[in-house]
Amino acid sequence: MAALGWLTPRRRSATARSVLAGEAAAEAARKTSAEDESALLTGAPDQAPEEPAFPVAGDDRAAAFFDLDNTVMQGAAIFHFGRGLYKRKFFERRELTRFAWQQAWFRLAGVEDPEHMQDARDSALSIVKGHRVSELMSIGEEIYDEYMADRIWPGTRALAQAHLDAGQRVWLVTAAPVETATIIARRLGLTGALGTVAESVDGVYTGRLVGEPLHGPAKAEAVRALAAAEGLDLERCAAYSDSHNDIPMLSLVGHPYAINPDTKLRKHARSLDWRLRDYRTGRKAAKVGIPAAAGVGALAGGTAAALALHRRRR
Repeated sequence: MAALGWLTPRRRSATARSVLAGEAAAEAARKTSAEDESALLTGAPDQAPEEPAFPVAGDDRAAAFFDLDNTVMQGAAIFHFGRGLYKRKFFERRELTRFAWQQAWFRLAGVEDPEHMQDARDSALSIVKGHRVSELMSIGEEIYDEYMADRIWPGTRALAQAHLDAGQRVWLVTAAPVETATIIARRLGLTGALGTVAESVDGVYTGRLVGEPLHGPAKAEAVRALAAAEGLDLERCAAYSDSHNDIPMLSLVGHPYAINPDTKLRKHARSLDWRLRDYRTGRKAAKVGIPAAAGVGALAGGTAAALALHRRRR
């Protein structure tokens, strides 16, 4: 895949492979996005009188970027995808056992372990090698219905909907394969997705990545590149994540949010007075800030609407 020419100056922490991964993810997201501006709602939802309106309705230079695993969805998308492929006999039981262990670790620890995530990605790449992209996209639609639809956090879904209702674009940003991320974004009615790009030649997977997994600094590079291409003002944008690994992405925007945060992110967010929300137990962190569009009343309504939407689509 050709390198993109519109990447803005980057931070020193990003490696050359991170930059390549970010550029590839942004390019893939722009190609696969089926954005329909006329379908976006522009009416301003209810606002808490004591807070300024956020998201700002009609601000087309603002957007929202959501991490996927444990932020939008319980667990890791790549593990659920692996379960679906096993069901379709793409690989043997011993490989499923490894996927299951990785998923169990993720759920118990609540954080991304780079070694486990890398092992899962390597396994997935070897499994899909030689298969057509179109085949995996079709199967991915089925896997979403089987394993992912019921694992969407209603609270986070309501936050994303608040941005959509304000007429803003909403992107997933994840280390999961861009094809899987794109399916999830489309099912949730989001604008598109930035994800890890697997190399393909003539529509067939080669078993290699373009750059590196979209993780840590690479996510920040992808967001920076997409913002430059789409004419977004990052100071007016919002980003949401559960993991300290995403601090580079969260630090790029003017409105960072820690959702279901791990210990390191919670500490970092509190030190910088970032807004926090934890949907795992329903408890609020000491410093809780929710966009006015997703206040208590709107959040309840948005949650009900999101659940109804999932029921209709299933």
